[in-house]
Amino acid sequence: MSEAVAQLNETLLSMLQSETFVLLNTVDAESGGPTSTAISWIYAVSPSVVRLAVDHRSRLVNNMKVNPLVTITVFGEGTVHAINGRAAVRQDPLQDVPFKMCCFDIEIEAVRNALFYGAMLESAPRYAKVYDARAAEKLDGQVFAAMQKAQ
Repeated sequence: MSEAVAQLNETLLSMLQSETFVLLNTVDAESGGPTSTAISWIYAVSPSVVRLAVDHRSRLVNNMKVNPLVTITVFGEGTVHAINGRAAVRQDPLQDVPFKMCCFDIEIEAVRNALFYGAMLESAPRYAKVYDARAAEKLDGQVFAAMQKAQ
């Protein structure tokens, strides 16, 4: 692990302003144990703030409301980044989306290289959407537009 910085570098900022997926790590509100969930509705508002949207049916919403400490794991730049921060509700419910969602802003406290010493990530993981491509594109467009407008 390397020295921590308090904001995203240009490469991470760019990566988180286009479609990608990350692991969102929270503290489970019931058990107090760690949780990790892959999400794709995420984007960098600025070098110090990352915004994400979560379906209200997910335990993540309550987890972040009860304990705002989160880590976002990002795969890219030949390494694995751990972004530590505090979640705060930005808009609940998120407006102009077809189902109930909650929008959070993550105030970044630290960004670290989390890959073990002497290693390099040869390729970032990729994913494919396995349901109706047009429906996925429409929903993603609605969610990202709503996230950008969230007050």
